[in-house]
Amino acid sequence: MAVDTAIYSVLHIAFKRKSLVVNAMNVGRDSRDFKPEGWPTVITRIVIPEAAQFVEFVKSVFQATGDYHPERPAVLNIGGSLLMISDAGIRERATAFLYVYVTNTDDTYKRALQAGARSLEEPRDLPYGDRRGMVEDRWGNIWQIATYLGTGPT
Repeated sequence: MAVDTAIYSVLHIAFKRKSLVVNAMNVGRDSRDFKPEGWPTVITRIVIPEAAQFVEFVKSVFQATGDYHPERPAVLNIGGSLLMISDAGIRERATAFLYVYVTNTDDTYKRALQAGARSLEEPRDLPYGDRRGMVEDRWGNIWQIATYLGTGPT
């Protein structure tokens, strides 16, 4: 019963203050207290050699915005989602497996191949409503490129 009461209290507070971030680490803290304004709580970070070239790959394939900075992580914006990119060296290499929604799977898939990515799956319609293809870039990141067609269960 104590857990139910605590959950009710947290939910009650969350509904009263929409800007309040409610999670296990920050119950009762205003989101402006612990992260830059407008940033999500979780951001994918990729650490790879030749980060400047990787930033250009992401910008050309996914029409991301942002720039490479050798002295700090690049922060790219892909359709409202943030991706941090750093050069390997100080940190160990860390690649990612990403699912990215785009307006046109086939066009984005072709741009990825033209930019040097390797095809893992050609675009196809899936039973849950996505049209999806998959590529691997030369840095070892896997990209599932999808467009929701609205033909399957959500």
